Amino acid sequence: MSRSVQNTHIKKQVRSLHEALIDILSVMNRRQGDDMMIREAGISLDRALFPLLVGIERRGPIGVVDLADRMGRDYTTVSRQVAKLESLGLVKRHASEADRRVSEATITPSGKAMTDAVDRARERIVGGMFASWDDQDVEDLVRLMRKLADAMITSGDPS
Repeated sequence: MSRSVQNTHIKKQVRSLHEALIDILSVMNRRQGDDMMIREAGISLDRALFPLLVGIERRGPIGVVDLADRMGRDYTTVSRQVAKLESLGLVKRHASEADRRVSEATITPSGKAMTDAVDRARERIVGGMFASWDDQDVEDLVRLMRKLADAMITSGDPS
């Protein structure tokens, strides 16, 4: 296939891909989704703190500025929320080894136990969504989503 034909095909798919991503993000960002995940996991945590805890567990140690940027939130708000997570014993803050001016957050064993409960709840919920999918479709989706995420990270924000 020539490059121009492939580019034309991609151009036609970009809008559909963007719409699908918006739909996925809107579902993931609904307060009901976080509330359901918290309930299903059997944990007690303010809904506003939930994505920060998961973000710190997945990406930590992570600078508070970087975490705020990834969450699309104001740094001062995230800093206060991370302080709240720290007061609950779920994360620890410390100066970065690479740059002592940067405050980083890491998960504590209590925080990890909480995110493990969330992971089990997510597996139950998402497992139901994929119940009618064959294994290869799920594997392809995961592989292609990782490929897309890596491309987005490498090239910057395409939205």
